[in-house]
Parts: sequence; C-alpha cells; structure tokens
Amino acid sequence: MHVYRYQYKNYNRSHDKRKKRRRILPVTILIVTAAVILSGGLRLDVGELGFLLQEEIVGFFLPQAVGQAQETAELTIADRLFAYFFLLPEESGVSADYQTQVESDWSYEAILAREAADENYVDAATGEVIMTQEAAEQSSTSMPEGETKEQTRGDVPETAEGQQAEAQTAQEAEAQTAQAAQTAQEAEAQTAQTAQEAESQTAQAALATEKVVVYPREKLNDFDYLIQNFYQVDSTTTINSSQLNADALLEKDLRLSHDASTPQILIYHTHSQEGYADSVPGDASTSVVGVGDYLTSLLTERYGFNVIHHKGEYDVGDRDHAYSKAGPGLEAVLAQNPGVEVVIDLHRDGVAESTRLVTQVNGIQMAQVMFFNGLSRTTAMGDIDYLYNPYIADNLAISFQMQLKAAEYYPGFTRRIYLKGYRYNMHYCPKTLLIEVGAQTNTVSEAMNAMVPLADLLNKVLTAQR
Repeated sequence: MHVYRYQYKNYNRSHDKRKKRRRILPVTILIVTAAVILSGGLRLDVGELGFLLQEEIVGFFLPQAVGQAQETAELTIADRLFAYFFLLPEESGVSADYQTQVESDWSYEAILAREAADENYVDAATGEVIMTQEAAEQSSTSMPEGETKEQTRGDVPETAEGQQAEAQTAQEAEAQTAQAAQTAQEAEAQTAQTAQEAESQTAQAALATEKVVVYPREKLNDFDYLIQNFYQVDSTTTINSSQLNADALLEKDLRLSHDASTPQILIYHTHSQEGYADSVPGDASTSVVGVGDYLTSLLTERYGFNVIHHKGEYDVGDRDHAYSKAGPGLEAVLAQNPGVEVVIDLHRDGVAESTRLVTQVNGIQMAQVMFFNGLSRTTAMGDIDYLYNPYIADNLAISFQMQLKAAEYYPGFTRRIYLKGYRYNMHYCPKTLLIEVGAQTNTVSEAMNAMVPLADLLNKVLTAQR
C-alpha cells in the first residue's frame, strides 16, 4: 500500500538509537540553524523551524509523543529537512503555491480555531454596512418652510392668489417628477429583462453537451497518477491508496433517494462575508451569498431539485470560530429537514493580488472552482479523535466524482481537489461538498458564470449520468 508522504527509510528506533539521538541533539540544532541560514529560508519559514525544533526537543524527553501517525514511519527532524530542501513538491506532498501554516497548537480549542483560520483569507471589509439616509423622510413630516399658524387655522392672507399660483406650479412639477420616475422604472424593468435574457443565453452557451476528455480507468487506478492530476495534498496531512482508490470512489452511488417533494440539497456559507473584487460593501447579493442564490435558482428552475439556501452569518466579528458557530446552525437545519441528502458549503478563496483564477468555458469567462476535503488527520498528531468524521470516504467520493466530471466536460474549470488535516463540518452528511468559488481577485460576474457548469456537474453526479 502506498503512503503519500515523506518516505526515505522506515526508522524503527530501538532504545540504543534513542540514546544516540540524545547525544547528537545539540549537533542537530546547529545543523538546522546553519541550513536555514545557507538556504535563505526559501522553503522553511520561522514558524516551521520553530515547530521542527519544538518536535525535536519534545522528542528528547518524550520520544513516543512525537510523530505517531497511523500506518506511517516516525520522522526525524533530519527527514523533514531533507524533504524541504532536496525533494520536489510532488515528491514530498508539500504545496509550492498554496502556503499554509503548520499546526503547532494541540489543544481542542486551538485546533478548532486553526480549522477556521488556516483557510486562505483576505480581509476585504466586505461586511461594512452603509447607513441609509433619512433626510427626505424627515423633511416630509416637518412643517413647510414659510407656513404660518394662521394658515393652519384656515385664515387666508392677502397674498393668497400668488400662493395659489405657486401651489399650482408645484403640483405640475410634482406630476412631471412622477412621470419621469415612472419612465425610469419602465426603463429599469426593460434593462432587467434584457439582462435576464442575456444571462439565460450565457448560461445556455456555457453548458457542455458531451465529454471533451476521457480518462481510462487503469490510469485512474494508478495512485501516483491520481494524486498528481486530481489532488493537492497539504503538508499538514497524509493520504494513502486505501482512501484514494478510484474504483471505490467511483462505485459510490450518489443518486438522490427521493423526489423533489421535500428538500434534497442544502447550501450554506460558513464565511458569508466573503466578497469579490467589485462586490458592494453591505450588499449580500454581490457576495458569496449572492452566488449561492444564483446556484439555488439554477438547481431548482433548470434541474428541478428542491434546494434550501441557508443564509446564517457565522463569521461576523469572529472568523476564527466560524466553523464552531456554524455547526449547531447546520445541525438544526438538517434536523428540521431530514430528507436533505447533499450539503454544500460555498466559499470564496483568498490568493495573492497578482493571481487571477479565471478560465473560459465555451467562450464565457468565469472563475475557477476548487473542491476541498478535510481528513481529520495531521502529520504531527495522526488521526484526530475529537474531530471524528464517519463520512470521510463519502466526502472523498462526491468531490472526486465532481472533479472527474468537470475534467471530462469542462477541462480547466476546476483546480485540483485540496486535502487538509481538519474536519470543516463535513461530518454531518455523507454527501458534503466544500467549494471555493474563485477568489477576491475575481469579479462577481465571473463567480456567477461559474455556477452554470457547477449546477450542471451536480445534476450529472446526483442523477448518475455517464
């Protein structure tokens, strides 16, 4: 069985070897320091160095407390340094273009906070509320300028004739204003109808009717080929061929078990405040929530699914505990709708400002999407018992079937599936997807356009179209 992580030797340390390790600890620390200085810290940042030194020092006193990962060999600090400085990213499992912090906090609360914080994040202040101006309403309830107490009692002053003329002029101006407003409303309605028709045409143009690429099953059953072409494994976790077996992933029957008379799909947002390059602060329709609205309408109107779009806000003021806050809310919605079989947590990624996650599908420009899985396992701790997820195999199956369908029908539409070490509330439902739609450098229209092929892929997978 293959194990996709650093593999050089299977160190089965005896008591004598641990004694030798203690003797060379000072020398090892000096070597680490010298290596970092000579390398210029190209691939090993200060946090990672601190983590490695911490692990080595803990190992000095409690050797059995370090590196105990299920079905994997214990790694020394020399092993990790060798991987960082001399192996290619695809050999070591380390992502070269998606940097994340290495886990160093082992408490339950720290892990939960890390689960939320270690996603790429850009603080674009999209949750700022724009206050409404109320001056017009206030002025309409105040006494008109120049009005006297006599006028309120019904007394007519000597200049009544002139005032009547002014009132008539004001009425005519008001009528003209009302007519102009009506004309503007009609123009706006026409513009909206035109935009809706254009959107429908865009949606139709972006649909693929046949496969563009075919992947032979024998290639997919090659673990190395599968990893290199479909997955990005974060350095904080491990995966092996028993979990990523193409036959097993593709044999999972993901068809829905009941019709649309009751809710079938739930869409929600752990990070509802995530927006795009041209999002309007305070306007949820231009954020990832608005993207969720469009996906909901496509799934219901075009494909006939019964979809709930839950718009609870769990990251306002405290992003680091968003997953902890979203869990009870998600559980409550599922308890009220026991027929829900698919859960989609819709996000927007965060990347460098120079990065644009854009692709074209049938000539339509749109944001790329990425499926994301948590494995409840880290390289430092092994399987995390208190982040237990009985549905990891199901989670991996639905993301892979979506990824393969995307590669066949819409090449370039998806980034590789990203695997990380935590859970991300994917334990509430077997068919759970965490989807990153573009990034903060994409436009709202690019994110919206991406929902057309995404909805098509969901329909293909959930109805078992071949």
